[in-house]
Amino acid sequence: MKIICVGRNYVAHAEELGNQVPDSPMLFMKPPTAILNDNKPLYYPDFTNDLHYEVELVLKICKNGRHVQPEFADSYYQSIGLGIDFTARDLQQKCKEKGHPWEIAKGWDFSAPLSDEFIDIKELPDPKSIKFGLSLNEKVVQQGDSALMIYSFNDIICYASRFFKLQNGDYIFTGTPAGVGPVKRGDMLTGHLEGRKMLTCEIK
Repeated sequence: MKIICVGRNYVAHAEELGNQVPDSPMLFMKPPTAILNDNKPLYYPDFTNDLHYEVELVLKICKNGRHVQPEFADSYYQSIGLGIDFTARDLQQKCKEKGHPWEIAKGWDFSAPLSDEFIDIKELPDPKSIKFGLSLNEKVVQQGDSALMIYSFNDIICYASRFFKLQNGDYIFTGTPAGVGPVKRGDMLTGHLEGRKMLTCEIK
């Protein structure tokens, strides 16, 4: 199992961090050890002083494939969940300045809380406009709509499969909307998808 992530897939998020909008999906990876299941708490890592939340829709790949063509892309996922792409923003900035990869800022252990529940996409009110969001201590801080993604689910599937063989059980974090921000010890994050509570994560 691998975790493929998409950066800067919402214009407003790219703008809030002062980044250019990419001209193709910007991919990076998290290792399997990044997954945090069962609504377990996240212990604030000692290598950062600026830990940020980024809520994202997560596709679960349901079959193997490479070089997927557009007309077949939607057959590679059937269900969708919710995840948080935790980012050590201070480390990420240092990596950017040096032109280094982002893995130490994005792929550390337990940096990807993931909902235990995945919803059949066919059960959603509008699969092309999926509403989701994140609350910090019961205050809404992020609200997203998949219709506003720069690159759609199918775009991501086709592009990623050019470089990485998609395998049953892989996850794709599809990008975060605007509103990312820092957390501190004692904070509680709650993620929702189409009004359904999908995950919680306490920061300890």
